[in-house]
Amino acid sequence: MKRIIPYAHDLIREIVQPGDTVIDATCGNGHDTLFLSKLVEGEGKVHSFDIQDKALANTSILLKENHVTNVELHLDGHENVDRYVVEEGSVRAAIFNLGYLPGEDHSIITKPETTIEAIKKIQPLLVKGGRIVLVIYHGHEGGQEEKESVISYCTQLDQKLYDVVRYEFINQINRPPFVIAIEKKR
Repeated sequence: MKRIIPYAHDLIREIVQPGDTVIDATCGNGHDTLFLSKLVEGEGKVHSFDIQDKALANTSILLKENHVTNVELHLDGHENVDRYVVEEGSVRAAIFNLGYLPGEDHSIITKPETTIEAIKKIQPLLVKGGRIVLVIYHGHEGGQEEKESVISYCTQLDQKLYDVVRYEFINQINRPPFVIAIEKKR
């Protein structure tokens, strides 16, 4: 079985093509941003968001080390995605890693209200067959609330418009992360 991050990446890799526009809603240390930039190649575009200077600095270093030039870094919350990406039906995929920046201040976390707002704003931006992939870390303070909010929101999505799946390991201790993927129907 696939671990959580490889599975999340496979969900994106299945649909993203060179030249696509994609979103890393929580750039963190830049690993998903780099992954996305390689998928869309030079003619594609990655919009990468984070609210922490440290996250953008870490991501910028990783991108420079890998000679990446197709990324726009945004020091802004993912709930403001519509300030940077405005064309409906222009985004092939978006990925979120919810929680906190690894190795940094654990009190700075993603919040249910901004995450839900970001999902709502990305949905009309998706092409048909496009996906939003959420890796949900919930073992920290505030994580359980965000998990429940995201599940509640996704459960209510119209099945005529979206398919939603959940992938998780149910026999692991310490509240392991899991994936929710939303696909806009064709």
